[in-house]
Amino acid sequence: MNLLSEISSHLSIFWMIFSFSFLVALTGAMAPGPLLTYTIIKSVKSGKRGYLTGLWVIAGHAALEMVIIILLLTGFSYFLKNLMVIRIIGILGGAVLIYFGVSIIRDAFAGKISADFINPSQDLENQDTPLKNKGLENPVIGGILISMANPYWWVWWATIGFAFMLQFEISFNDWPRLLAFFLGHEAGDLVWYMLVSVLSFFGIRHLNKRVYYSILVVCSIFMIFFGFYLGISTFFSTSV
Repeated sequence: MNLLSEISSHLSIFWMIFSFSFLVALTGAMAPGPLLTYTIIKSVKSGKRGYLTGLWVIAGHAALEMVIIILLLTGFSYFLKNLMVIRIIGILGGAVLIYFGVSIIRDAFAGKISADFINPSQDLENQDTPLKNKGLENPVIGGILISMANPYWWVWWATIGFAFMLQFEISFNDWPRLLAFFLGHEAGDLVWYMLVSVLSFFGIRHLNKRVYYSILVVCSIFMIFFGFYLGISTFFSTSV
């Protein structure tokens, strides 16, 4: 009976971390950026199986994020032993999360968020895009290079991502937590980018823009609440 309780407890923790990681990643992925633009253009320009572009782009993106997670867990391990540093990172990560959440909600209500993927223009065929760069012709490599070139990606991992890892005690010593965090994060990215690449490739033009904005607002509200949680939860801990 104790074994069953232990298994149930581990599964609950795994699912909780996976779910939080998924929702936070999904919200970030839905916000327009260079990787989204690249995916749309690449999907439209691709011949056969262009609808799988999102899969290959996120494969490269995920490989890069695996590297940065390893670097964070090895190069900054001393942070895990300093409660004051954890609190500072928690506050910083929470503040950035709240800022992004509020910004997305504000821009959604103002109609400032691009929804070009809903109606991908065939004019993209004639655009002078960075796809002419040989390295970006491969969507896996493109997913890596464009992610690295995006300042928001670095800010996200230095604040939100790192704070999340500290809060949920993600480490090599507890691989189920690490796996839940990584899989949840990449699943959030993959779900959105696969949807975008399918819409772009097949030219579906009737997705309701209000639905897109509504999903963004709901996810952003979650992002704001989670930001508050990251910011204050470490103050209820007296040890690491």
